[in-house]
Amino acid sequence: MGAGGRMSDPPSNQKPQGNALGRVPCSKPPFTLGEIKKSIPPHCFQRSVITSFSYVVYDLLIASFLYYAATSYIHLIPGPPALSGFAWLIYTYVQGCVLTGVWVLAHECGHHAFSDYQWLDDTVGFVLHSALLVPFFSWKHSHRRHHSNTGSIERDEVFVPKRKEGLGSLAKYTNNPIGRTITVVITLTMGWPLYLMFNVSGRHYDRFACHFDPYSPIYTKRERFQIFLSDMGVLSVGFLLYRLALARGIAWVMCVYGGPLLVVNGYLVLITWLQHTHPSLPHYESDEWDWLRGALSTVDRDYGILNKVLHNITDTHVAHHLFSTMPHYHAMEATKAIKPMLGEYYRFDGTSVMSSIWREAKECLYVEADEDEGASKGVLWYRNKI
Repeated sequence: MGAGGRMSDPPSNQKPQGNALGRVPCSKPPFTLGEIKKSIPPHCFQRSVITSFSYVVYDLLIASFLYYAATSYIHLIPGPPALSGFAWLIYTYVQGCVLTGVWVLAHECGHHAFSDYQWLDDTVGFVLHSALLVPFFSWKHSHRRHHSNTGSIERDEVFVPKRKEGLGSLAKYTNNPIGRTITVVITLTMGWPLYLMFNVSGRHYDRFACHFDPYSPIYTKRERFQIFLSDMGVLSVGFLLYRLALARGIAWVMCVYGGPLLVVNGYLVLITWLQHTHPSLPHYESDEWDWLRGALSTVDRDYGILNKVLHNITDTHVAHHLFSTMPHYHAMEATKAIKPMLGEYYRFDGTSVMSSIWREAKECLYVEADEDEGASKGVLWYRNKI
């Protein structure tokens, strides 16, 4: 996106690159983070309260319009009930996409990319994420550690790949089209709550880890109060939904809110999974890992029109990992600026989302080092042979 503008020029490479599946370099880059930053126009790092809030208002207005249209007119559709049901499905998906955009704006707040005021970022993020049943501060702290340890096989916090010996006996029964389909469906429907509640796909801890537990090993003593606050936010919204269900019925709440929330949760998992899971991306053991190489171990994807709806979190993720406090409305301009310097260290894959889901589910089962003589044993690549 341009400086403060709502629209953005489409990336110049909105098709699969010829080397999209070729491994990215895993050696120390010939450039520094400071040199990358110098290639970006300085205004891209400026945060505007007015511009940031304009996106919040814009998304909430669209969500309100969709709610009004659905509750006012769907029940008036003539013909068999199946037509009304189909209309509710359309509403569910479209509203879910819009609310995923709202989630992304709260994600900006968690990175202090919304404004120059930390208290304002925390307040806006807390309200928006709580409304979507997300424990804002709990996620904020674990997500910050993800950004601090991206690509580390030992310390990364989300979608940490398994080693071959950690696959378990079930893997050989799911490594087929039916098994992969079931795995993907479970991941996209249950992945987000399982991650929050049981840290599924997250970093290994010596004891039980949960995003709702203030005493979880994920957090420090100084962060406990904010974890309590996050829990109170989610519980308050849950109580409000309970009261709405008593007044309007569970079916009404599920149609208006529950269905779109499932879409939001599914997209959160899908986007994060595909950003960090790709045949070309390495993971590193501690003796090889460094922050810059880890931050570059991610990939930009093309979601079509959803790139705009999701505020370009999909196709500017490399820049986001390098400069997470940069507001999203400058991220496209920054991405175009850094690509010449990053060269082969930058990865964009324009493969369709559905094809990417199937390919990554099939090709990226676990990671291990190359067996070639001279290959670093601390650099791990995705494999699919069980």
